[in-house]
Amino acid sequence: MSRVCELSGKGPMSGNKVSHANNKSRRRFLPNLNDVTMISDILGQSFKLRVSAAALRTVDHRGGLDAFLAKASDDELSEKALKIKKEIAKAQVAA
Repeated sequence: MSRVCELSGKGPMSGNKVSHANNKSRRRFLPNLNDVTMISDILGQSFKLRVSAAALRTVDHRGGLDAFLAKASDDELSEKALKIKKEIAKAQVAA
């Protein structure tokens, strides 16, 4: 399983671990990923996604999964999230 957020595209970053003696060695900063079940209001269906804590806060701030995906750019989203976004768009046109 890759360590990339399915909604924001946030992935591992690299940097330096700095000791008390100021020795520097490379390290990885991993995103805070959580397995979350999100519900789409339009589709009335739940989806399991691997989402970073920051993206989860953004989803709540924007008013749910449907609103978040409507605003999100396609290059940040995973294939699974893109599929959900297209299903939501179809449902909105049909309604």
